[in-house]
Amino acid sequence: MSFSVEAARELFPALNANHQGTIQTFLDGPGGAQLPQTVLQAMNDYFIKGNSNLGGAFASSKHTEEVVERGREQAKTLLNAASANNIVFDANMTSLTFKLSRAISRDWQPNDEILVSALDHYSNVSSWQQAAADKGVTVHQVNIDPTNCNLDYAHLESLLNSNTRLLALTHASNTSGSIVDLQRVIAKAKSVGAMIYVDAVHYVPHRLVDVQQLGCDFLLCSAYKFFGPHLGIAYVADPWLEQLKPYKVAPATNLGPGRFETGTQSFSAIAGMSAAVDYLAHWNPQQNKRAALVASFEQFAAHEQALSQHFLERLAAHPKVTLYGEKTLHRLHMRTATFSMRWPSIPPQQIAAMLGEHNIATWYGHFYAQGMMEQLGLMDKGGVLRVGFMHYNTHQEVDRLWDLLDKFCS
Repeated sequence: MSFSVEAARELFPALNANHQGTIQTFLDGPGGAQLPQTVLQAMNDYFIKGNSNLGGAFASSKHTEEVVERGREQAKTLLNAASANNIVFDANMTSLTFKLSRAISRDWQPNDEILVSALDHYSNVSSWQQAAADKGVTVHQVNIDPTNCNLDYAHLESLLNSNTRLLALTHASNTSGSIVDLQRVIAKAKSVGAMIYVDAVHYVPHRLVDVQQLGCDFLLCSAYKFFGPHLGIAYVADPWLEQLKPYKVAPATNLGPGRFETGTQSFSAIAGMSAAVDYLAHWNPQQNKRAALVASFEQFAAHEQALSQHFLERLAAHPKVTLYGEKTLHRLHMRTATFSMRWPSIPPQQIAAMLGEHNIATWYGHFYAQGMMEQLGLMDKGGVLRVGFMHYNTHQEVDRLWDLLDKFCS
């Protein structure tokens, strides 16, 4: 079954639900995607078969163990990890990062340095700043390039040195949509012996990740961004899986990914995440699921780039609107279909409220990208209006958005 946006939309109940007499237009994908029916059913099925914890000598507990094992295999395939044991689950990416930052920073010394970036969501900044403060470690923040709201690569490379212990960096900005050239950055960071911690939350719904090709030490994502439920996923490379000393309850396992999974996990969410990976792969049924995912994501990216081109063509009629991020059509491969804008005299909140009254879902504000907003001088000015397209969005929805913006914001 080859991908088509019409076929995809049929699988998502929320995209076809009547709201106040109209079908809602979801252009809020960067804040969380809608879920296909198969994901909802998988979560429901888990509870129907019995809600039990791990380790019991009875059927529902054994079923839970199967759900977790399959979940690790599914996440392994999605990220192309070497082993399912490299996959760790928790409530969300932020919780995982605070947890992992404490284990990673245990042996930091006062002369050490770490790098964070102004491009990042602050879940991948504050966690490290606070861990560094505990250890007396110096934190440097890499600037963005204001011309395209991507990373200032020259600034990053100027900060790397033999004292750099860790580089925490996003794969794609949740605000500007800018995609970071991670392979370039990782090669530079590895040359000075730094550990690489990647936030791929915004990247994973739009492009397929390959952690082995990247060579990163850690990579995190969230299932609710790639058409699943709220669940944080961490890839922890060898040898850190066994070498790090996590903060944990004494009797808990000290083997494998369970070392980092404090407390009872959301087993229904793990089941839903597995179903989300199946959904992503089902457009190109092949014996090898990873190959199916590669083909699916190529189709998703092509459709999203066509939406981006149409969006930018409509934006061209509004020369007074400021767009933050890549603006040229020949560089669409360097951004996701996520666009942040400001009008010269209308606050973002007011525009988002107007669109919401017409059943178009968008977001406004800073999106926890505090460093970017501060560098752009927008933190205390209401931030930006953010519009984000997923592979289930249509050209007609782009037009519906701009028709309203043309009418109310001209």
